[in-house]
Amino acid sequence: MRVATRAAAGPPRRSRVTVRGVVQGVGFRPYVHALATGLGLAGHVTNTPDGVVAEVEGGAEAVAAFCARIGPGAPPLAWVESVDHQTLAVTGGSGFAIVASRTEGQVRTLVPPDTATCADCLAELADPGDRRHRHPFISCTNCGPRLTIVTGLPYDRAHTTMAGFPMCGACAGEYADPADRRFHAQPIACHACGPRLRLLVPDGARPDGARVDGDRPEGSRVDSARPDGARPGGTYSGRTAPGGDPIGAARALLAAGGVVAVKGLGGYHLACDADNADAVALLRRRKARGDKPFAVMVRDLPAVERLARTCPQERALLTGPVRPVVLLRGRRRALGGAVAPGAPDIGVMLPYTPVHHLLLGLPGDPPGPSVLVMTSGNVSGEPIVTDDGEALEKLAPLADALLVHDRPIRVPCDDSVVRVLDGSVSMVRRSRGYAPLPVALPVEVRPALAVGGDLKNTFCLGEGRRGWLSAHIGDMDAPAAAAAFERAREQLSAVTAVRPEVLAADRHPRYRSAAWAQRDRGELPLVRVQHHHAHLAAAMAEHGLDGTRRVVGVAFDGTGYGDDGAVWGGEFLLGDYAGFTRFCRLAYVPLPGGDAAVRRPYRMALAHLWAAGIAWDPGLGPVAACPPDELRVLARQVERGLNCAPTSSMGRLFDAVSSLAGVCHLAGYEAQAAVELEAAALDAGGGTGPGYAFGLAPGADGDAELVAAPGPVLASVIADLRAGTGVRTVAARFHAAVADLVLRGCTAARERHGLETVALTGGVFGNALLSRLCADALRAAGFTVLVHRLVPPNDGGLALGQLMVAARRSDSG
Repeated sequence: MRVATRAAAGPPRRSRVTVRGVVQGVGFRPYVHALATGLGLAGHVTNTPDGVVAEVEGGAEAVAAFCARIGPGAPPLAWVESVDHQTLAVTGGSGFAIVASRTEGQVRTLVPPDTATCADCLAELADPGDRRHRHPFISCTNCGPRLTIVTGLPYDRAHTTMAGFPMCGACAGEYADPADRRFHAQPIACHACGPRLRLLVPDGARPDGARVDGDRPEGSRVDSARPDGARPGGTYSGRTAPGGDPIGAARALLAAGGVVAVKGLGGYHLACDADNADAVALLRRRKARGDKPFAVMVRDLPAVERLARTCPQERALLTGPVRPVVLLRGRRRALGGAVAPGAPDIGVMLPYTPVHHLLLGLPGDPPGPSVLVMTSGNVSGEPIVTDDGEALEKLAPLADALLVHDRPIRVPCDDSVVRVLDGSVSMVRRSRGYAPLPVALPVEVRPALAVGGDLKNTFCLGEGRRGWLSAHIGDMDAPAAAAAFERAREQLSAVTAVRPEVLAADRHPRYRSAAWAQRDRGELPLVRVQHHHAHLAAAMAEHGLDGTRRVVGVAFDGTGYGDDGAVWGGEFLLGDYAGFTRFCRLAYVPLPGGDAAVRRPYRMALAHLWAAGIAWDPGLGPVAACPPDELRVLARQVERGLNCAPTSSMGRLFDAVSSLAGVCHLAGYEAQAAVELEAAALDAGGGTGPGYAFGLAPGADGDAELVAAPGPVLASVIADLRAGTGVRTVAARFHAAVADLVLRGCTAARERHGLETVALTGGVFGNALLSRLCADALRAAGFTVLVHRLVPPNDGGLALGQLMVAARRSDSG
């Protein structure tokens, strides 16, 4: 009676309410239906390209209450960006309805990201009395795939890759019932209507020893040899082990030490038992991964605690709806060191799909692996595989079986990787669970597409006050990356309706991303943005700076094309969106052989020693590590400048010191030498004594730039090593020296130019120890410090900065 009285209070009123943001595919219309009927209001609600639109009619107080509550009380996966009200003429009528989606008009709504299976669905998954017991694709309006299945907007089943799975009668009833948790849940499915799992194994190679016979309607011959020398043997069949249980057969294979390719939300994983050192080694050999750390998936938080200590924020990330890979400080001897050898952190995630929960086992299941390696399913250097035919071609040689399903993946979406740094979440890779949520921009930008870089590629579409970053694409060197880039661009363009008026790309003359922009731009202007300027602009944008005042950008990374043609990477910039000047840099040294020096840190150590005038003493680690013939050639190469681009890269200096200290002479993956040097420094603990110091002085010939000379640091490292100082202490003192250089360079910029804000950006600041040391020292000296939170400091955030610079330049003519 109270509700009816409130609804009748005041004169009748009708309002149209438009809600924008992430409001489709998250149970928003059922929520609106419940809110309106609870207030005794008549009207309707629908999805439109602009968002969710509701018309409500009733007493003025009830309508006002509806308008006040619709945003704050939104469903858990919704993100309300704006709520607009418009008064309409009263029409009369009764009842409240959910009406069919409208498709006319320009798309302005936001596609929700993929989210982890919710608690309600997990309870049903484990309930033998529920009709979805053990259903590998259980989901509802509060969880499941979103971005990776969307083909268009409005977000209805017809515009997803679920369109090919007709709903059974029971699912259709739930889908149409406003009171049901699955009302208009587009991925709704059950055992009767699909999708379905299959385990594909080579004939005669079943985990239980049975041989596969009979029809092979979906067979594919796999003839290529495995990297470990084994042949994957025969034709792949869609039949499963006795009993028709692909999950059970896959668990048995994993328990026996096998490798299984598992199709997930946004692509395939390669999985094995992380507690089985032989299985981990087998996967490393097959994938030619070297010592690069693997991510692992564990059942629950108690299992996480066996591997690493966690703080409340880390536990919230692990158990939340995104379920990213969280970098945690691993416990010594966890997993025997096979999963992340030499690395200070271990990447851990909890299961986020029903298939993951089933693979790790439900209560009462036979024992199986409790910790699984879950690494991206791809050939090294290529994007994650999403297509089943491609999986048979590329992953079958790496795996003993493929656990596949027949729901197509619209776009690749790899796992996101995050860490907690200084009490806040810091992105390492922004992808599943975060993409395609937009980053709020501090200024209006014209419609634009920024294509990012060639490593860790993401692109960014922007218009107005929104910048939509794609999910992680990968390295653009691989031909498959271009196809993945194009598919993702087409989808994001379709769901954002951004029609670029300008393109932005890196200045590197050989970047494939820039070549794509140049080739496909048509009549659109192309703005080339210097690499480290883009890093700086990305940090400014995510922190809401409008660019009216310059900041100091400390841009440290491995490589970036400099304005003078050198390889930059140790830069102090003074800049805004409109431009920059370089205030300070690391001294140039030769980069002998380009990529060869990156793969062989001992080369960078020798180049740095030569540049500093330090003799190549045979007792030094990098001299001993370099083969004699190569050493002789290298000496002539650096002396004559043959194939030796000058570089100011801080990343390459980390490589050099890592080799000089004997930590890493050969790098099997990107930044391995720096990662292992950080691990050594962390093991040093406190009380490492006096640090090292860079030389810092104006450049030659009256150059206005300050130049930081690493020679004194290298000499101190050598002196310490010869005096018997431990490698861990040397590593810690080097990190302290870099932090001291950052403070000295920024202090000089403040004294000369009055700038108080510093952005720490570039891939080197993925080093958590260095980032913390620099931020602490700068804040103690009174600086405002910007560190990346919303986008990665590495090239995964580059496109956001390119967008801001290009928008400013094109707007100014």
